[in-house]
Amino acid sequence: MNEVKLTINGIEVTANQGDTILKAAQNNGIEIPTLCHHDSVKVFGACGLCVVEAQGIPKLLRACSATVSEGMIVNTESDRVVKARKVALELLMSDHKGDCLGPCVLACPAGTNCQGYIKKIAEGDDREAVRIIKEKLPLPASIGRVCPHPCETQCRRALVEEPMSIAFLKYFAADNDLNSGNPYKPEVAESTGKTVAIIGGGPAGLTAANFLAIKGHKVTIFDAMPKMGGMLRYGIPEYRLPKAVLDKEIALIEDLGVEMKNNIKIGKDITFDEIQSQFDATLIAIGAWNSMSTRTKGEDLEGVVGGIDFLRAVALGEDVSIGKNVAVVGGGNTAMDACRTAVRVGAENVYVIYRRTRAEMPAEDIEIQEAMEEGVEFLFLTNPDEYIGENGKITQVKLQVMELGEPDESGRRSPVAKEGEFKYLDVDTVIAAIGQKVNPTGFESIELNSRGIISADEYTFRTNIQGVFAVGDATNRGASIAIAAIGEAQKAAGVIDSYLKGDCVPYIAPFISKRTVTAEDLADKEKSPRAQMPHRSPEERKHDFKEINLGFSEEEARKEARRCLECGCHDYEDCSLIRHANRYTIHPERFAGALHTGFMEQRLVSIERNQDKCILCGLCVRACDEVAHKGILGFVGRGFDTVIKPEFNNPETIAICKDCRKCAEVCPTGALKILNK
Repeated sequence: MNEVKLTINGIEVTANQGDTILKAAQNNGIEIPTLCHHDSVKVFGACGLCVVEAQGIPKLLRACSATVSEGMIVNTESDRVVKARKVALELLMSDHKGDCLGPCVLACPAGTNCQGYIKKIAEGDDREAVRIIKEKLPLPASIGRVCPHPCETQCRRALVEEPMSIAFLKYFAADNDLNSGNPYKPEVAESTGKTVAIIGGGPAGLTAANFLAIKGHKVTIFDAMPKMGGMLRYGIPEYRLPKAVLDKEIALIEDLGVEMKNNIKIGKDITFDEIQSQFDATLIAIGAWNSMSTRTKGEDLEGVVGGIDFLRAVALGEDVSIGKNVAVVGGGNTAMDACRTAVRVGAENVYVIYRRTRAEMPAEDIEIQEAMEEGVEFLFLTNPDEYIGENGKITQVKLQVMELGEPDESGRRSPVAKEGEFKYLDVDTVIAAIGQKVNPTGFESIELNSRGIISADEYTFRTNIQGVFAVGDATNRGASIAIAAIGEAQKAAGVIDSYLKGDCVPYIAPFISKRTVTAEDLADKEKSPRAQMPHRSPEERKHDFKEINLGFSEEEARKEARRCLECGCHDYEDCSLIRHANRYTIHPERFAGALHTGFMEQRLVSIERNQDKCILCGLCVRACDEVAHKGILGFVGRGFDTVIKPEFNNPETIAICKDCRKCAEVCPTGALKILNK
């Protein structure tokens, strides 16, 4: 066969005479996106994605059908080509109503594949579940115990009865893996010779270290505390997170080759400049370790302490003489940790002072409920007006009585003082748990924002200093939940990896397709109650720091995992449509308008067909006709109302269809799902 020479994207290549431009490009390692092409069927040219520009030819050519010629000069990524592809993708995505990812995955700040690992738990494969989790999160046993699980807030199972117990399933699988004698350990790439310093050994620092070590970089963590773990160790009580569990997970990260140096204070034991000079990149993940001021008169009295200062002292085993009567100011999870810890270290009367009602408290409801069960008294609609003391030590809190006014920016009703109404509370200690702030001592060269927090670029995590990055509670938005810091650190690790390779590539959230689901859409689902975590009784648990939760049994966990509705697309990892959509920046909302009325059908016997995901590329129709030689599938209707439907003429055809599955094998979008029948 005669050969021809042509140029594609500035590269001279050779092709056989009669080859299409698409084939010539593929044979030379050049990808031209396409959705409707498959080698097993004839050219159709439906999707319009494979257009290219050829010198001397005024119109764009479809690479799947246009053939090569001697001396042809082709550009597969010219501005004109990219613009045409974007329009094609935007039109397709504007009417594509499939869920790429389940709402649980989208709600997780770390993007953990909840649906994927829950499916593996349901199948009894906890090791594979942990492997899936650790693609995003290296501390599943710890985070599974303490995460306020925003994933569960968005779980569609709540439209049936109750959301999945996603966090506790994570902790179940992770515990099984940790206790297996051979816990999962990711493969580490060959050494790159590059070095990274991470300052701060909390959830963010440990996460970044984990992923950078996996990529082959030599990582050293510097931390000011005696042990690694940050707020997971020193801010969360033992009864919620046993430190033996945390130690096991940290040891697995250390086994990846991460060097861990404790009791190193920046500016005292080593300067920030010294660290910078010794490493190719530096990540600051120091967290927010200072308690915020209540700005209340008398807060400098002895006996007024910060929430995280109190929790840290208890975690370090220091003497905490708090007396009999303790008041905790605040309504978040730190306040709940502080009041419940106060009960355990001997306080007889513990009060929570909160200026709104229980309905507005940001703490998890289970934390509030368990605190009440342990004897904590909640003084709602009160706020400290003054701390009163004798001989420099607090003895009483003057409480302003509040009422609720109009909603504020967070949607919660604003507390308003009742003029002249006060209460007095006798106390030995006040624990102020109203927030945390950064201590930037030792990092004077790093630029801070107006709130005194490290300023880091939203997409690259870079600071004002070359090669220095920052993530977590110490940056931009301030203190948040651990999984948010982990999510940032995981993304930053990817950016730092690209920086070390010579090109700092920013993190851009991928484009995904999603749809709205109502309770009516799920009305046919059988109701199955959520598994309840067994726990120790209040009378027993409030006297010690042993873990409260007892963990799911094997039967409970498997049954709970089987409740998952599997909302996300089964074919997301291999979906050509979403891969090409993320190749370019697209805006399908430009073509918002009438949508096709989608439907689900299983008349193909062993295949479920989701019309909402169909892009009418015709691959399934042609595979059925040209490969299977059955012609069961066909286009029905015209124009906008066109759909693909099957037509069975006899029982023999149905029998053949059951085992064929050729149509599903070529589908580029996951519109066809092979059922386990």
